[in-house]
Amino acid sequence: MSDSPKPPSPHAPHNPRIPTIDLRPWLSGDADADARARIARTVDAALKTAGFLLVTGHGVDPGLRARIRGTARAFFALPENVKQRYAAKVGGRGWLGPGAEANGYAEGTKTPPDLKESLTFATHEPFDDPVVDAQWYAPNVFPAEVPGLKPLCEEYLARMAVLENGLLSLLGQALGLEPDFFTRHMGHPTYGFNINWYPGRDVVGAPEPGQFRIGPHTDFGTVTILDRQAGKGGLQVYTDEGGWEDAPYDPAAFTVNIGDLMARWTGDRWRSGRHRVLPPSADAPTEELMSLVYFGECTPGTRVESVPAPVGRVAYEPVDSHTYLREKLDSITVE
Repeated sequence: MSDSPKPPSPHAPHNPRIPTIDLRPWLSGDADADARARIARTVDAALKTAGFLLVTGHGVDPGLRARIRGTARAFFALPENVKQRYAAKVGGRGWLGPGAEANGYAEGTKTPPDLKESLTFATHEPFDDPVVDAQWYAPNVFPAEVPGLKPLCEEYLARMAVLENGLLSLLGQALGLEPDFFTRHMGHPTYGFNINWYPGRDVVGAPEPGQFRIGPHTDFGTVTILDRQAGKGGLQVYTDEGGWEDAPYDPAAFTVNIGDLMARWTGDRWRSGRHRVLPPSADAPTEELMSLVYFGECTPGTRVESVPAPVGRVAYEPVDSHTYLREKLDSITVE
C-alpha cells in the first residue's frame, strides 16, 4: 500500500521543523507584549507547515503522567475476558479492544485495524439538553480492577482543561484576533481522552501489509495534547518538505497538533497535522508504548465559520461543530 512505512530519505532533514515553545511565560502572564508576539509568530509559522508543536512549561507533573501509565498498564495486562466487561465503541466510554478502530478509514483508505488497545473517556458533566446528552454525555467507566485510575485521570483532565484554554488563547493571538476568539466557545466543551496501549509483536504478531499501530490520519477537533513515549514503532508526522518523518521527542514536552475542525475554522491557514504511529518493529519485538491523548473540542452547537481573508485562505461552508465531529468519529469505526 502507498502508506506502508518507508525509511526517511537520506536527503530529508532528520526531524520535521517542529519548534519547541516554552509556555511558562505565556501562561504565567510574565511575558511582555514583544515576547508574546514572538511566541504567537512562532506558533503561526509552525501550524502553517506541519500543524504540530512541542510545548514545555505547561505545569503538568511528569509524576502524574507516569502514575497513569503504571495503573493503566495493570489494566491492559488483565485477561481479555476481564477487559471485555468494559468493551465500548469508538466515541464511547470504556475499553476499545484489538480491531475496534482503523484511523486510516478517515482518509478513505481501507487499512487493516489499528494495532492498539485503548481506555477511552469523554465529557464528564451532563448538559442541560437531553438531546445533546444522548449524543455526547455518558458517565465515564473506570475499571474496578484498577481503582487508582479514576482519581489520577480526573486530576489529569482538570490539568488538560486549563492547558487547553491557555493554548486556545495563544492561538487566538497567533491569528491576530482577540484572545477569546476560541475560548468564548468553551463554556461547556466536549472532549475525548484516550490511554492508548501499543503492544509489541510478542503480543500482536507481525503486522499485516499496510497495518499500523495507528493508521495515517488527521485528528478531528480543535487541539490535541499528546503525552507520548519514543520508540522504534513510534509517532511520525507528515510535512510537504520531508514526507513522513519521525516526530521530535522531548520527555518533558507535550506534543500539540491541531485537528480538522480548527483547520476549517482558520480557513486552512493552519493545517490539520497528519500523523501515524508505526507498527511494532521487528528490531524491537517486545517494545510496548503508551500514549495519553487529550482531544480538545468545543461547546456543542458551536457554529464554525472560516476566518475570512486575509487571515483565512479557504472559505468553507459553516458547520455545526458536533454534527461534523460525529461524522468523523463514525468514519473510523470498524464494523
